Amino acid sequence: MIPKTSTPAARALVVCGAALSLVSPFLAWTWTSRYPGNLTVYGYPGGSQLLTLAGALLAAVFTAAVLGVPGLRALAPAGAVRALRAASLAALTATWITVGAIAVDLGGVVNVEPGGWLAAGAVLLLAAGAHALPDDTVTEPPPAARLPRAAEGALITVVFLAAMYVLTYGITTDSAQDFLAFLPAAGFGVRALAAAGLTARFGALTARNRIAVAVAALASALVFPFTQTGDQYTAIADNILVFAAVALGLNIVVGLVGLLDLGYVAFLGTGAYTAALVSGSTFSTFDIGPWPFWATALLGMGVSLVAGLVIGAPTLRLHGDYLAIVTLGFGEIFRITVNNLDGTSGPRLTNGPNGINSVPNLTVFGFDLGTRHTLLGVTFGRFANYYLLLLAVIAVIVFVYARAGNSRIGRAWIALREDEKAATAMGIEGFRYKLLAFGLGASLAGLAGTVMAHLQTNAVPENYKFADTAPPNSAFLLAAVVLGGMGTVSGPLVGAALLYLIPAKFAFFSQYQMMLFGLALILMMRFRPEGLVPDRRHRLEFHDEQVAAAEARRTAAEATA
Repeated sequence: MIPKTSTPAARALVVCGAALSLVSPFLAWTWTSRYPGNLTVYGYPGGSQLLTLAGALLAAVFTAAVLGVPGLRALAPAGAVRALRAASLAALTATWITVGAIAVDLGGVVNVEPGGWLAAGAVLLLAAGAHALPDDTVTEPPPAARLPRAAEGALITVVFLAAMYVLTYGITTDSAQDFLAFLPAAGFGVRALAAAGLTARFGALTARNRIAVAVAALASALVFPFTQTGDQYTAIADNILVFAAVALGLNIVVGLVGLLDLGYVAFLGTGAYTAALVSGSTFSTFDIGPWPFWATALLGMGVSLVAGLVIGAPTLRLHGDYLAIVTLGFGEIFRITVNNLDGTSGPRLTNGPNGINSVPNLTVFGFDLGTRHTLLGVTFGRFANYYLLLLAVIAVIVFVYARAGNSRIGRAWIALREDEKAATAMGIEGFRYKLLAFGLGASLAGLAGTVMAHLQTNAVPENYKFADTAPPNSAFLLAAVVLGGMGTVSGPLVGAALLYLIPAKFAFFSQYQMMLFGLALILMMRFRPEGLVPDRRHRLEFHDEQVAAAEARRTAAEATA
């Protein structure tokens, strides 16, 4: 039903704005195809017009829910007005960024066609009307009806495929302008679904169907290489997966145990150098190899595990800032050591600054990942082959993380993270459990490093700094975990994808990259300290006042009833 306090003027603005926003992407926004996306065609949206259209469609659905259209109110169980506001902001940001970029790139607002002005005005009307409506948020939305198991599995698969499509769109954007419009539009779109209560319901659905979630996630990820005709964007996806794999390993140390490790990239480098030395490369100082992949992976994990135990044994008795400083020092010691093992400053092992180059491609079960293969009529190049291998590595790391986190050991880690003194008083041997987490995280980073060496065909010291303008490095790895959400599986994956894509797409921001990166972290700490995909415990910790207020409202409502 229509909220009693809503004004006819606000409803009229919303309806008019939504209708015009849906029409405007089918008109030309500029006169020349020099702007990315070719926005000169009538009747066929392209480029960033698709983002406006998607935001307008989402806003139209929630507009219908606000107006009480039968059947659509169920799409906003927690309230439709806040969802409509977020959807309107998705359309607004995408449209105004695009129109502004047209004026800047082409030399003035004269290059904006009437369709562009219509779109800019329409989304402004939509946002104004949406924010004029009174809030209709429901404190305790009704529970969703249970579906048959097969229907729930199909729904989960559809949602994961849609999420993969959105991520693929971001990866394959051809220009910084399109990606700049995509980022806020996607963010506000997700915010709209959360405000409507759909993400909470989907979370409850996935909690009941963990096997279906794993299958759907893997199936949707496997679709990506089939949609690519070249290696340009698959190479970006490969680097994202390497970054995500290492971030997941770090999440054991930071997210589950609460240890601040600032030298984690050293374990990635340990695995990479180990794989390069036994790869059979002509630059290797060992006359060994090439070893089979399974042996290389086990060796890389083993050497990284030993390195983690050696570094962790003397340092894990420290706490807080002291631990962070010492791990930062060990990370720099690793880089300086491999830089000096050149036969002059030290023994000839790593070739110093030149590193180990010409690392050959891996061969897995007889398949050379460096050659092209045809699968189901689709030809897979080198980067697509490595993409499939990295998916298998991610699956292994996720399995280890999930099993460890849900085990008795995982519960001990969480207890140490929450209150080490209380956990120790209850009989948990803190040092032993922390050392176990440190070693496990190091071994998982070593596994990712073995693949990274073959993917990048080298292992050089410059790849393993504490901070640099491009990931992976220790600062970006830690930021990926914190940004995505500590203690979760999907959080580091989301954080890693964002932190790799943003520098890759905004190369013209290179000199301001670290400043913008720091600003983004400050904004995250202020408005969403629990991360983009937080677990329930962190959400309650950081928003205890809101939770208490919600409980008070619910109690008052029950007393009134």
